[in-house]
Amino acid sequence: MKILSDNMRGSLMMTAAMAGFTLNDTCMKAVTATMPLYQAIFLRGLLTIALLVAFSGYLGGLKFALPRRDAVIISIRTLAEVGSTVTFLTALMHMPLANLSAIMQSQPLAITLAAAIIFRERIGWRRILAIGIGFIGVMMIVKPGTESFTIWAAVGVLCVLIVVVRDLSTRQLSPAVNAVTVAFHAATAVTGLALLIVPFSGWEPVGLREAAAIAAASVFLIAGYLFIVAAMRIGEIGVIAPFRYTALVFALILGWLIFRQLPGGWTMAGALIVVATGIYTFYRERTVAKRAAAAAAISVARGAD
Repeated sequence: MKILSDNMRGSLMMTAAMAGFTLNDTCMKAVTATMPLYQAIFLRGLLTIALLVAFSGYLGGLKFALPRRDAVIISIRTLAEVGSTVTFLTALMHMPLANLSAIMQSQPLAITLAAAIIFRERIGWRRILAIGIGFIGVMMIVKPGTESFTIWAAVGVLCVLIVVVRDLSTRQLSPAVNAVTVAFHAATAVTGLALLIVPFSGWEPVGLREAAAIAAASVFLIAGYLFIVAAMRIGEIGVIAPFRYTALVFALILGWLIFRQLPGGWTMAGALIVVATGIYTFYRERTVAKRAAAAAAISVARGAD
């Protein structure tokens, strides 16, 4: 007899994944205070690639001979991964961890809207309204046109838009392309870009503190990746996906403990709006999917009669 249901295990794994990703962000923010950004990206990338290769057997093995269509899609996704990594870490260097995390929580809303526009996926007026309210929350976080606005918040929003391209292209990959292959291509491209820029951005001696932070970032990044892959394979996505918002909780805690930074009232209010509308959107998607499945079952039953 199972002690935990599949949905509960999946939810715990999603929470663990968000903790891993946020700890990775924390380590990178800490190390880039004394180390050039692209040096940090390059060193983390080398360790990440090594870990991906080490775990590739467990995750299904690396595949390099891909169908042409998948190869093109992976190329687009990899470029988006490079762009999202650079914009995210650049913004993270200049703004509080929790503030950037709050902006990034708008990803599901942006992806839902983009999927409706690009792929003609049907969304009802309730989800459209939720998305609109969620983006009002983002504006409360970014605060354009005020003295509190910084260009780095805009870079964070740009990162969200690039992530939309990344995730929508991922949806188009065939089932034959496993997750570790996609991650390996992305990690290799990001590391390669960093290697090209390092001679121009500078290189600092790596002390014990920096080495430990880079190593920890790589481990946390891979841990987050492993947990999120496992989470999405267990239970119902509609139940598990909302637990991605625990990343904001971890960012608030770590931002305060490590950097003594907390977001202001407007940022917190905006973040709560984004999270609430995101969870509602997941709930509506799950409800609509269940209704569609029930209607299909009834149709099949009537056809059998």
